[in-house]
Amino acid sequence: MCQLGQTTQLMVGATPESDLKILKLTEGLYQKLNLKRVYYSAYISVNNDKNLPSLEAPPLLRENRLYQADWLLRFYGFTANELLNETHPNFNHILDPKCDWALRNLDKFPIEINSANYFTLLRIPGIGVISAKKIIRARREFLLDFEALKKLGVTLKRAKYFITCKGKYYDKVYKFNQNFIETNLIYQERNGLPLPEFKQLSLFDKLTPTKEDKIKCLTGSL
Repeated sequence: MCQLGQTTQLMVGATPESDLKILKLTEGLYQKLNLKRVYYSAYISVNNDKNLPSLEAPPLLRENRLYQADWLLRFYGFTANELLNETHPNFNHILDPKCDWALRNLDKFPIEINSANYFTLLRIPGIGVISAKKIIRARREFLLDFEALKKLGVTLKRAKYFITCKGKYYDKVYKFNQNFIETNLIYQERNGLPLPEFKQLSLFDKLTPTKEDKIKCLTGSL
């Protein structure tokens, strides 16, 4: 059965609003107008009219971050003012909104997997709705360790930095501090970042890599 409801779309990057202002507007639309869904669209310049904003490239990463934050509002119990604030009004370009929030709230971590309630589990980076439900069900039978989490299909790529199992940290997490965790998360995520410049190739473009390109590939800086 199709669920009926109103939706709307917000343009991102055409005006100077911060991510916080956009997210608070979204939150208000959900709470006051009971919208089913808010969609986001990165602004794309279609002509050179001086009356229109001029952007070097559409803010696609920013659009993606807003979609991720929207999901946290609707299904994870977060509020706009938790994810962003006046001193931190825009999303991190490297880390997703939940990881960024967790790093700014390390006093709430580490979270013990065997005692945290469902809504607390949802606050752990890398643990979603399905994984949280699996953890709750499995805990009724036995205490969980990291191997048990893997067998349940819980992805530990991000979560391992923010949790304990039976009071113990993940074996390779030997420091619980912001610099250590942030450095490791950024190292993991950097290969997923978009290239800083976008260019449409033609059939006649020369594809031979430059010396600089070779150096970047060898050093992993691309």
